[in-house]
Amino acid sequence: MTAQPQLELAVQDAAGVRIAVGLDVDRVELCSALALGGVTPSIATIEAAVAATQGAVGVHVLVRPRPGGFRYTADELAVTYADVERALDAGAAGVVVGAQVAGGQLDGDFVAQVVERSGGREVTIHRVIDVCADPVAAVEVAIGSGATRVLTSGGAVSAPEGRERLRRMVEVAGGRIQVMAGGGISARTVGRVLDTGVDAVHFSARRPVAAHGIPLGAQDDGTHDVTDRDLAAAVVAQVGRPTPGR
Repeated sequence: MTAQPQLELAVQDAAGVRIAVGLDVDRVELCSALALGGVTPSIATIEAAVAATQGAVGVHVLVRPRPGGFRYTADELAVTYADVERALDAGAAGVVVGAQVAGGQLDGDFVAQVVERSGGREVTIHRVIDVCADPVAAVEVAIGSGATRVLTSGGAVSAPEGRERLRRMVEVAGGRIQVMAGGGISARTVGRVLDTGVDAVHFSARRPVAAHGIPLGAQDDGTHDVTDRDLAAAVVAQVGRPTPGR
């Protein structure tokens, strides 16, 4: 683990980015529809997020063509490669990707293609690793792909529940790739997760905002999520970093 663990805040818009900048986190992951696990944001959203950083933090863009699993068709992979290139052209400091092959293993060839197209910018493998047949073995595949880091809960529903496997993943990584814990990270749990030796933690600090009117789909509960500064600041404080005033 690095001397000072890195902090990554997952956000959905420029407002979330401004909160991240104010709290001096290391980077943001930008996506849309966090409630669905996140999908690719629009180019305009990426551009607004990059502008909101004023150069203070890097924007790492999730490139995921749809929710619901990580085994993609040729058409979906083509869209993903194109979205990677356009996100980087829009100013992203890195991208966040992942896919599986038919047997359920991490698709290292896909990640290697993204690394090649990223021109030296960082590539994070998202929590696809947690649904792989063997998340620990997937770390070696990730290393072979040339990725910068893996985001993982240790193959559990949440990182606090996956602590033992997170420790093993850190051991396997051996400093060759960063291991970033994510899933269920809060002020209450972040200390226990950092005890595993991970290099970074990823958290979202979301709160729901109620809407008015009728639901517009089977999964619509009439709310949307926003980044909550107080929730985010509480995590930052638990890691031992100062939290600037509003």
